[in-house]
Amino acid sequence: MVLDSPNRDRQAERRETTRLEILEAAWTLAREKGLADLTLRDVADRIGMRAPSLYFYFPSKNAIYDGMFGQAWSDYLAVVVAMEASQPRSPRAALKLVARTFFDFAVADLARHQLMNQRTIPGFVPSEESYAPAVDALERARETLRRLGVVKQDDFDLCIAIVGGLIDAQLANDPGGDRWARLLDQAVDMFADHVGLPGRSRRSPR
Repeated sequence: MVLDSPNRDRQAERRETTRLEILEAAWTLAREKGLADLTLRDVADRIGMRAPSLYFYFPSKNAIYDGMFGQAWSDYLAVVVAMEASQPRSPRAALKLVARTFFDFAVADLARHQLMNQRTIPGFVPSEESYAPAVDALERARETLRRLGVVKQDDFDLCIAIVGGLIDAQLANDPGGDRWARLLDQAVDMFADHVGLPGRSRRSPR
C-alpha cells in the first residue's frame, strides 16, 4: 500500500486543478471568439461555475490573461529545452532550427501568439512570475546566437524581426498554409550571409 505524504496539501492541489481547468476554458474561448473578447462570465459558464466564484481563483480578467501568458511561455520554454538537446553542429543548421522552432510554435495557435508576442490586450502587463519563462526563452535564444558568433544586439534584433515578420505574414495572409513558412530557411540564409556565418546559402550559385 502506498500512503500519501503527510505534507500533502490536498486543498492546494484542488485549487491548482481548478485553476488549470479555468485556463483551459479561457484558451478554448480565446480561440473560438478571439483573445480580446474573453469574458469572465463566459469562462465561468464554460466550466459550470458561477462568475463570482471565479474571483477566488482569478481576481480579474487580466489575472486570467496573466496565467495564460505564463502558461504559454512555459510551454514554449519546454520545447526550447528539448530542442537544445539536439542542436546541429552546423551554425546555419542550428540557427534554422532555432528559427523554425519558434516559427512553428507561433503559427500553430493565433490566440497564443497574440498573447505571447503582441500587445493585443490594452492595459495588460504580465506579472514578473509569468514573464520569467519568456525572459528565459529569449536569453536562451540570445546565448545560442552568441555561441554561433552572432554577438551584436542589432543583429540579434534583426533576426527576431525577420522571423517575427514571417510569422505575422503567415498568420495574416495564409493561416494554416505554408506560403511564408517556405521562405523561412531562405530568410535565415540571407541573415547568415549578412552576419558572416560559415556555410553555403541556398541562394549561392552552385
